[in-house]
Parts: sequence; C-alpha cells; structure tokens
Amino acid sequence: MRLHDRDVRQDVRELGALLGDVLADQTSAEAFELVESVRTDSIDYRRGDADSRDLLRSELADLPPERAGVVARAFATYFELINLAEERERVRAVREGSQAGTLADSVAEAAEVLADEDADEAEIQQVLDDVLVEPTFTAHPTEARRKTVKAKLRSVAQALETLDERRLTDREEAAVERDLEAEVTSLWQTPQVRDRRPEVTDEALNVQWYLENTLFDVVGEVYDELERELGDEFGEVSVPKLFEFRSWAGSDRDGNPFVTPEVTAETLDRQREVVVARYRDECKRLSGVLSQSDRAIAVGDGLRERIEADRERLPKVADEAEERYPDEPYRQKLKLMRERLDRIGDVRPGEYEDADELLADVDAIAESLRENGAEVVAENDVDPFRRRVETFGLSLASLDLRDHQQNHTEAVGEALAREGIDYAEMDEDERVETLTEAILQDDAIIDVEAAADADDLGETASRVLTLFARTADWQDEYGTQAIDTYCISMTEEPSHVLEVLFLADQAGVVDLPGYSGLDVVPLLETESALSGARRIMGTLFENDAYAAVVEARKGTQEIMLGYSDSNKENGFLAANWSLYRNQKRLAEICDDHDVRLRLFHGRGGSISRGGGPMNDALLALPNETITGEVKFTEQGEAIAEKYANPKIAERNLEQMLNAQLRARHEAIREPIEEVPDEWAEAMETAADSAREAYRGLLETEGFVSYFEQATPIEVIEELNLGSRPASRSGERTVEDLRAIPWVFSWTQARAILPGWYSLAEGLDAYLDAGGDVETLSAMYDEWPFFRTTLDNAALALARTDLEIAAEYAQLAPEDLREEFFPRIEDEYDRAVELVGEITGREGLLRRDWLEESLERRNPYVDPLNLLQVKLLAQSHRIPEEDRTLRLTVKGIAAGMKNTG
Repeated sequence: MRLHDRDVRQDVRELGALLGDVLADQTSAEAFELVESVRTDSIDYRRGDADSRDLLRSELADLPPERAGVVARAFATYFELINLAEERERVRAVREGSQAGTLADSVAEAAEVLADEDADEAEIQQVLDDVLVEPTFTAHPTEARRKTVKAKLRSVAQALETLDERRLTDREEAAVERDLEAEVTSLWQTPQVRDRRPEVTDEALNVQWYLENTLFDVVGEVYDELERELGDEFGEVSVPKLFEFRSWAGSDRDGNPFVTPEVTAETLDRQREVVVARYRDECKRLSGVLSQSDRAIAVGDGLRERIEADRERLPKVADEAEERYPDEPYRQKLKLMRERLDRIGDVRPGEYEDADELLADVDAIAESLRENGAEVVAENDVDPFRRRVETFGLSLASLDLRDHQQNHTEAVGEALAREGIDYAEMDEDERVETLTEAILQDDAIIDVEAAADADDLGETASRVLTLFARTADWQDEYGTQAIDTYCISMTEEPSHVLEVLFLADQAGVVDLPGYSGLDVVPLLETESALSGARRIMGTLFENDAYAAVVEARKGTQEIMLGYSDSNKENGFLAANWSLYRNQKRLAEICDDHDVRLRLFHGRGGSISRGGGPMNDALLALPNETITGEVKFTEQGEAIAEKYANPKIAERNLEQMLNAQLRARHEAIREPIEEVPDEWAEAMETAADSAREAYRGLLETEGFVSYFEQATPIEVIEELNLGSRPASRSGERTVEDLRAIPWVFSWTQARAILPGWYSLAEGLDAYLDAGGDVETLSAMYDEWPFFRTTLDNAALALARTDLEIAAEYAQLAPEDLREEFFPRIEDEYDRAVELVGEITGREGLLRRDWLEESLERRNPYVDPLNLLQVKLLAQSHRIPEEDRTLRLTVKGIAAGMKNTG
C-alpha cells in the first residue's frame, strides 16, 4: 500500500528551487547568481572537488553589506524550509512503520516486549498504576525563531503534507503549489530577526500554543493505541492517567525579574480560558453525535441523577435544554455541561468546582452509552474527551514556581528581623531549628501579605513574600493542581528547603499536619549539592515539619537534577557519571526513609545539557530511580521539533510511554541495577581524570578571553531570544554565564566542546591505569547508561567541525589561539578514535538518516559560518552589518537544529 507520493530528496530539491525563484524575483538575477555561486563552491569543497575554501572565502570577503545580508537571509531561509522537509520525512517513517508493524519504540512494541518478558495481568496493572510521565515546558531563551516566522513555516508544512498524502487533480495540485509559492514569498519578505526582546507573556503564549493546538488533540490517540495493544496482549486492564503536562513559562522567577505575580496570574487565567473553551467545543461536537432519544434507550440512574442535580443547580437552563432537546437526554446534559463550563471564573453560581466534577459528567455519559449497547460510540467519541479532561484538568498545564535560594534566604531573614529574630547571623543548625519550630507552631509569626508591603523590606524580600501571598489566592481561585510545585534553584543546605516551606506555611499554602498545597522541590545542580545529597535530604526526612509535608504529599519527594550547570561545572563525562551515581544515591536515601522518589530531570535541548533521544535516556536511568513517575524539562526549539507537528508529537509521547512502561517493569523485577565493580571503577577513574582535564582547560589563564573572541558570545548576549538575561550577574565568567549561551556559542563556532571535551582524557586515564578497550566495549554493549553517554558524545562529535572552528580561532590573538585550539583539536581527534574503537563503528553515528542529514546540511551551514567570522572580525559594523550578523546566528541555529 502506497502511503506517500514524495520523498525527502524531492521536497528538498523543490523547496530549494522555489526559494531560488523567490530570491531572484524579490532581489535580482545577480543576487540569485551570487547565492548559487556561494552554494556550489561550498558543495564543491565538501565533495572534494575543490582543494580549499579559498574561492568561497574570497567571494564572501568582498561582499557589500546589502549583498551579505541577502546571502545570510537566503541560507537561513533555506534551513527553515529544509527542516520542514526532514520533518515530513519523519512523518513518512512513522506512518510507514506503523502500517508495516515495524515501528520501534511504539506502544505496540512496549506491549510486545512486556508479553515476551512473561508479564502477567497483575504486573501490567501495577506498571500502569505506577507510571506518570510529566513533560515540563520551560521558557528558557533558546528559541531563535520569531512566532510570525513559525506560523508561516506551519503553513508550508501543511502544503507539503497535502502534496504528499492526498490524491490531487492537476488543478488542485497547481493550487497547492501556488499557495506554497505565496507563503515562501511572504516568508522571504518577513523579518527573521526580532526588533524587541520577547516578553514573558510571549513565551507563555508560545508554550500554550503547543498544548492547545497539538497535544490536546493527540493525547487521546496515544491512550487509544495503548488500550488496544494491551488488550490484544493481556486482556482487560484499566489504563489510568499516564501523562500530565506542566510549564515554567510565566512562573519561573530564577534570574528573570520580568516574571511578576501579575504575569503568573495572567498565565493561569489564560490557560484556564483556553482549556475551558476547548472542553466547550468538545461538548458541542458531542451534541452533534449523541442524538439518541430516550424512547429508544434507557437513560440509566447515574446519568439521570446528574441531570437532576443540574436541574436543581441551573433550573432555567435545564428548562431551556429540555425544551430545545425533548426526549434527547445526552444533548440536554451536554447543554448543561456547556453552561457550567461558561460559568467557570464567572460571578454566577453553578460552575464546575474542579476537573473531577466535569470528569464525572463525562463518565456518566460514557457509562450510559455502554449500558445501551453503544460501546463503539463511547470509545470513539466520549473516551477521548475523558482522557483530555483527565490530562489537562481545568488548568491546561500545571505551573511550577521557581526561584533562587538566595532570594528566599534574604526574604526570610528580613521578615524575621522585623519580629526581632536575627536569622542572618544563625548557623545552619540554628536556622533549621528556628524554621522547624515556626512551621510546627499553630500561630503564624509573620503576616506575609502585610510584610510584603512594608516600607522597611528590600525589593527582593518584598517580591518573594508577595509571591507566597498570591500563591494562596491562586490556589483558591484556580485550584491547587493549577500551581502546586515550588522548585528551589541552587539548593545547597536543608534550610534552603525549609525556608520555602516556612513561607508557604505562613501564607496558608501549607497547614500541618495533614495539608500541603506545594511539592517543595530542591534543585541539586552543583557537585557540592549532589555529593551532599544524603546530608541535605536525610536532614529533611528526619525533620518533624518536613516529614509531615512528605506524608501530606502522599509520601512522595520530587528532586530536580540540573544537567546544564553540572556539565558546565564538571565537563560532559564527569557530569554524566556524577548524575548517574547521585541518582542511585538519592534513590537509596529515599528508600532508607520509606519515601517514594520522583526525579525531575532538568534536561536541555543540546547533548551537553542533557539532551538526546528521550526514550534512550529514560531506559538508561538506574533501576532504583524508576518509581514510575518521571518529570523532565522540554526547552527551546526542542519543543517545536517535538510538538509542532501532530504526528511527531504523538510519536514522541509514544516513545516516552514505551520507555517508561518497559523501564518500570524492569525495575519491579530487578529493583537494584547491579553494575559490575570493574565498570564502576572504570567510570570513577575516567570521570576523575575527565573533570580534572576539563577544569584545567577552563581555569587556564586566558581561556575566558579566548572564549569571548573565538565564539560569537557577545552577539548571542545581545540577541532578542528570550526574556531572561544571559548571565546571572552581568559578569563575564564561565561560572556566572548561563549554560544556554555557553553551549550556544560553541555550537555556533562548530566546536561543540561542552558535549565531548575531556571524554578522551578520561577514557585514556582508565586505559593507562591498566584498563582495556574490550571492557569499554562490553560496557557499551551491556550497560544502557554508558551506551547512551557514548552515543550522545558521538553525536556532539559528529556535529563538530574543527576546520570551521579553526576559522573562529583565527579571531583570537595568536598566543591564546596557540594555547587553546591545539588542546581542543587533540582532544577531539582522540575522542573520535576512541568512540570508533569502543563501538566498533566506522562512523560516529549509529543512525544512517542522521548522517545523511548532516551531509545534506554541512555545505549550507559553512557559508553562514564564514560570513559570521568575517563580520566578527570587523572592528566596526554599520547597523545593516549587525543585522546580518544576527541573521547568521539564526541561520546557523536552524542549520545545526540547535542553539543551547
């Protein structure tokens, strides 16, 4: 059966030709010929038909500013279009694999694997009851594209889908191609670079778009597929809620002064409006389907009782419903449901108090249909609605609050000082004791709302106290589920967690014993915090106040791990090993205190920030940590790549679910992952040496200066990518610089050392200490952690191009260049060699399609890099050249499919 009429080569070829036509029409034939010459010269060098890039370099060197801008725009736009072609190819692969029954990492495969492992019905039910996957969307500034540009690209993607999947007449095909030409023309005429920095509300709207327009629609499909596959393999099993979406957009205050309480309130209100409107649409759609008459069916006691309850609640509306839909009970009920949805947030009574009430109404309709022999109608039309309500509640996505621990310490210190308590001068033990006593006593020590408005409080303290006062209001207005998590950045001490608990208690968000409206989540991201995890968490679990909170939160403790800063501090290999070891340690600590662990993985889009295939990452986690519930961040353009296209969004959800179901089953059968001592010792030796080599590079005098001059960091800091500043204090140090611009800068320069530097140094240390490659190969074949770590490093190595990086190195003074670039080059060459020896592969990558993608992209990224280097080398740039420079950053990000 033929599912598609095109392939990726045709899409690339035709989109490239269309862009060329638009370029010629919108600029000039000369400009088109220039771009073509640059393109062919770059391809010739990559193919080996030219001995050097001298011709390409000379073409770019003499360009007047206007022509340089055209070249940058042409190649940047090309990548935006080619990314859509590759997205379409991913959809083809998913559809064809699904049709053939060969799709890896699907829920069908998960069911087959569990059946092959002789799982019985009880085990499957336990796995399902345990699993909850929580993607958490952040607003970190890594999305390089404007919202307007993304909207136009979606239109192009839809046109490609129509050409590929529909049988069209010649006239219809011509019409689609004309639409495509018009959209690409409009794209060319649309500015690629933002004139202003996006506001926090823009970022929240961006996250909301994916939730509303993609995930809301596809999540039911995943459940439907899972129920069908599990039913085929295991018979009747009950599938509970398996997904919950969360967001930081509009609520993450760490380092972002623009996230005010007003922004958070606006985000909560808008998200509720969106999801309620979607539910209202669902009720209206169902009203068109469920036209059954009570003369032909028996309504049933459950539905009849709910209709009567609504009649008491909304008598006038009930009369109107009965008059409009006589003898049609489902339609009467759906009209009443629409009215109750309309009244959410209204002054009129009768609204749904929470999602459970709405869910009960949906369930009553489904149960009545099944009682009347309309199982297929319930499955096809009502069950997807139920899954949406179950997943998105009345909040669309629950918000996580986050702030830096220093701000909480400052706020508590100032608030208590007003009561005559010198918190600032206390040591850690005294702080823990004081906070504990204050939390456990019946009367509040401070009036949070009044203190927030006090004239003698500093700006930071006032802002923190206001937030806690408003949190209590938000939970009253929107429900606890809408905003029920508080994450503490840079947690280093038990008091940092108790400070948040104290403020929540004083604001009435926590009322012990018995009630806590917040999960208080420490973010462990430094080596000292990770190595001190037993001291931090053990102290908390043994603390009377905090133990009561854990009990109130159903015995579960969420702990967040920071991949980004851990990598920036320790280097790729050492950070990965530290995170792995400390995950096992955290699981052990929680087990010792009879606490259920939920890990929150603070992963970024790039390899060095914890990126890489999510299903591989979930399967590589230590068994001890796989309690079923897992949470992880989704950031930047990774969100667009995963969730912009409905088919790919559904595929990503399936892959996550596949991995978590299999991993949880494995963890139930083998709760402890036994790692041979020889392997653990190999990693200890390698990680220690790798950390030393990485720190040695960063701490060498002149390295920061080299980084500043051999990467476009200064340009990146000025880009209007996100609402949050690029550094924490405005200083230029590696420690102070945020992980995103750190990685973004190296990615632009094609020297992606955060993803591999010191890997070879570490592995060589193990080999020099008497280890052997055969052991490393066995580790790669049999240990998911090591295999995933090495594969991710290989991906970063494959996307590195040191020949291009050498062009950037020329921007640095000779002494710095000679000091640092050979070290980077030697480490890269040895890492490539070791990866080949360990994996047994000739190339770096184990996925052919990825290698093809890199080969297709590299000749088109090169001119952007060379043009960027040319502009960076200029001591003075006119405004038009600055715009072109920023455009090269956007183009390279699109070509590399990654920023930070």
